[in-house]
Amino acid sequence: MSTTQMDDTMFKRTGKSTGTMLQYGDKNFVNRVNQSKADKFARGAITSAQDAQWIKRETARAELGNWEGWRDLSEQIRQQVIRYLPDYLEEFSNNVEKRGGHVFFAQTDIEARDFITDLVKKKKAHNIVKPKSMVTSEIGLDKALLKIPGVKVTETDLAEFILELDDWDEPSHLVFPALHKNRDQVQKLFAKLGYTGDNDPQHEARFSRKVLRERFLESDMSITGCNFAVADQGMVNIVTNEGNADLSMAIAPTQVVVMGMERLVPTLKEAETMDNMLVRSAVGTKLTSYCSFVSPKLPDEADGPEDFYVVIVDNGRSNALGTEFEPILQCIRCASCLNVCPIYRNIGGKGYGSVYPGPIGAVLSPLLQGDYDEFHDLPYACSLCSACTATCPVKIPLHELILKHREIMMNDKHMGDLIADTVMKVVGIGTGHSSLFRTALTFDHVAMNTIAKKGVKNPATGSRVPDTAKNLNENGKHEEWMPFVFGGWTKVRDLPEPPAHSKNFRTWFNQRKKAQIAKAGGAGAFHKAQASILAKNPNAPKDFGTYDNSVSTRKVGKEQTTPLSEATVPVALGSIEEAGVGHYSDHSSHTSHENAVRHGIATGPAANSADNRKKD
Repeated sequence: MSTTQMDDTMFKRTGKSTGTMLQYGDKNFVNRVNQSKADKFARGAITSAQDAQWIKRETARAELGNWEGWRDLSEQIRQQVIRYLPDYLEEFSNNVEKRGGHVFFAQTDIEARDFITDLVKKKKAHNIVKPKSMVTSEIGLDKALLKIPGVKVTETDLAEFILELDDWDEPSHLVFPALHKNRDQVQKLFAKLGYTGDNDPQHEARFSRKVLRERFLESDMSITGCNFAVADQGMVNIVTNEGNADLSMAIAPTQVVVMGMERLVPTLKEAETMDNMLVRSAVGTKLTSYCSFVSPKLPDEADGPEDFYVVIVDNGRSNALGTEFEPILQCIRCASCLNVCPIYRNIGGKGYGSVYPGPIGAVLSPLLQGDYDEFHDLPYACSLCSACTATCPVKIPLHELILKHREIMMNDKHMGDLIADTVMKVVGIGTGHSSLFRTALTFDHVAMNTIAKKGVKNPATGSRVPDTAKNLNENGKHEEWMPFVFGGWTKVRDLPEPPAHSKNFRTWFNQRKKAQIAKAGGAGAFHKAQASILAKNPNAPKDFGTYDNSVSTRKVGKEQTTPLSEATVPVALGSIEEAGVGHYSDHSSHTSHENAVRHGIATGPAANSADNRKKD
């Protein structure tokens, strides 16, 4: 039975409801954050995990050598796949069918769930085993399967198994789902299955292994995710540290692979590179314990799935295609961005209220859902420190995409509240006119001094004690409360009181410059001495003059940009080229233009044929 479907509508915004199962928990963002902040164990666990992962991750990356070059290469691979996504999807689906498998394309999470639940009923499956998979959580598959009479679902990843026992608790991390659970909680949960041991993690793990082995042996269907799908082989690449995916796939007669439509690589060569980048970024090791490439069971093989299905899910991903958000489809779900994010460190995964937490969730969740109804707060759960962008192994500009969400909500959707809009308009007028701005700097100290406090309030006694940190001004006062939108700042940090006008930076700078001019013997002598100093500086520009930032000097057409030449283009992949990897080029077999047209995916100049890919 072949259920392969491919048409051009999959890569257009169809208006169908997508991302319907992404949101969980309290719908109020502030309530979720307060609940997360109250869980002191979870916050401590996240802090420890971030610190430990930093050391492991950076060590593993340093061992690889020329990390930035490998990032460039990985970005090229992912962008190549996304650019020619229809071609690679068709190539992959054709090769799966050649191996005897079946492919189903689902535009929405509802279509994916319906197909899989219908398949379970048709196969009369009763014992389903599942390795960890983010995309199955994204489409709400577990809840749908549990509604089928007589069906038992077991999450075989140890962390997910723990969450399953806790009434299917939601994960708090992409890679470490049960990060918010401690050993005592696990002990109590395992007691439901007859565990009578102590809270030693090794004893708990040994007990879970015994239980899960029995579930593996009685399974009649496995449902897995997919790290990467190899287009020219029709195979699925899955990496784990526990071996649970291998047991799931080897024993159950039917396997269903659920994958996001962007999780492709052209060949095994690119899969090797991406696995390397994924593992070093996710867990800080050279490679996971198990790295498997799966396809339907061959006649001469002893184990493996006899029936092999691949469900390729769009579920709003096409909303990003051809837009400024397209780079988010490069994501390989390593969670490296979570492990450096200061916001995630403080509110944890559950504070986001999305299956995808952290910076990746702040960008991806609104896109998958196609609107900002449920996730309009997430782009603001960000300090724009850009640590996520700096650590991303495939160079996704995460903080820029988060900022783009804010621009759309404010400028296009007009989602700001009236008070915030009014306040920001006033601030914009004040900072947009030099005379008003100078007036504000003159009176800021006087205005703020009325609400400024000295020292820190002791919660236990109510008295104020001296600050432990040195303030940025002489009087040591700071603001603990401010009205309107400014209150969001002072709720979580103190704002140092502005210095008096006679002591602020501009006053100091003007006085210093006057003293220098007087010491030099006048303005002319001062500028001459300054030019002499610059002339001796080899790094100073040749035609250095007095910098004028007035509007009249910044008119369109006056700016000049010197194009990069061969001598100035940086060579980022030097050591990779020496190692024999080189710049990325596509060596995979390509679907012909005629075949693509026949399937309805390569019509018009926007659809790139195989020949175009080779030219690139």
